Amino acid sequence: MTDTQARPDAPVMPLHMQRNRFDPNPEISRYREDGEVPYLNAAFGLDAFVVTHYDDVREVLGDAATFGNTADIARRRGDTVHMSEEEAARMRAGQLLAQDPPEHTRLRRMLTREFTQARMRRLQPRIDEIVESHLDAMEAAGPPADLVADFALPIPSLVICELLGVPYADRAEFQTRSNRLLDMTLEPKERMEVARENRAYMSKLVTGAQADPGEDILGMLVRDHGDELTHDELTGIASLLLIAGHETTSNMLGLGTLALLENPEQLALVRDEPDLARASVEELLRWLSIVHSGVPRLVMADTEIRGVAIPEGSLVVCSLPAANRDSAQIEDPDRLDVRRGAAGHVAFGHGIHHCLGAPLARMEMETAFPALLRRFPTLARAETTEEVPFRAYSFIYGLAALPVTW
Repeated sequence: MTDTQARPDAPVMPLHMQRNRFDPNPEISRYREDGEVPYLNAAFGLDAFVVTHYDDVREVLGDAATFGNTADIARRRGDTVHMSEEEAARMRAGQLLAQDPPEHTRLRRMLTREFTQARMRRLQPRIDEIVESHLDAMEAAGPPADLVADFALPIPSLVICELLGVPYADRAEFQTRSNRLLDMTLEPKERMEVARENRAYMSKLVTGAQADPGEDILGMLVRDHGDELTHDELTGIASLLLIAGHETTSNMLGLGTLALLENPEQLALVRDEPDLARASVEELLRWLSIVHSGVPRLVMADTEIRGVAIPEGSLVVCSLPAANRDSAQIEDPDRLDVRRGAAGHVAFGHGIHHCLGAPLARMEMETAFPALLRRFPTLARAETTEEVPFRAYSFIYGLAALPVTW
């Protein structure tokens, strides 16, 4: 039984979002092996062509002219919560994932320099400090501990809060909202209310930054691009960065630790061989692929994928976990092997929408995984595998908790 079927009261997840613990649903993998491009439920009552091959996923993600992100997909549903044209425009403003060139190009250009490798290297001492302080707290409290609550979640949350100028004291509030926004079991009306609450919170932070810009990313955007960005655009940018900046990395840290605990020979390599830090993170990103698919693409002109006609106006969804387990791309893809590094995976996407924060996420994980395993060389699960709660109904896969001891 897959984890996505574990709650009898919950809706059935779309096939490309179903997992069997660390693996994609076997049926979606069979579509890939059979060379099919199935037309399936893609969530919220929408159907889409699901792309599973590595090369095809890169083609879709790399061709923004044919496969667009601008589609106002939610408003094509018959059960959509009503919103005015004005509110819809405000909700889209600044959301890079809902933009195509040239608008996407304009917005991304303003952010790129804040997420360069050089900028991330300057953050390394602070990331080291944050990781060590949380390890100190875990050690002082003693076992058992919840690795998600005590380590995996607070580290990226604190980093992104400092980068954006978000008060860390508000973390419980915005973490609760982001969890609900990503919860596939929420009714549309409830999700819309959460989105409005989140936007109101971020709008207040933007107002503060406009009045007194600090040295964080929001302050930089106000100082350097205040005449080019509207208040709504700044709010949208900040909202996306805050949610993406802690949800993705925190789920990788939690799920990645469980994967290593269940593969002790791989854990030993990460713990004992410092030179494998980057390779191990790349392999974990590939093997786990916690982002199921990203944003569905709207087909802008008739095309075909693997010989299947894809009409203009239809939707295409890319299964990132299936693509990253494609044997045409990597040998023995279902085996976790931290030595190989798995360069070229699509866990961060591909093309113009490739994850802006990838350098930061890599740095956090390359620091946190080895530091955790070296501080607690006898780290082990405090519960059986069956008791570990997976986030099976979320847009971003991961663990709700990971009780550990040492």
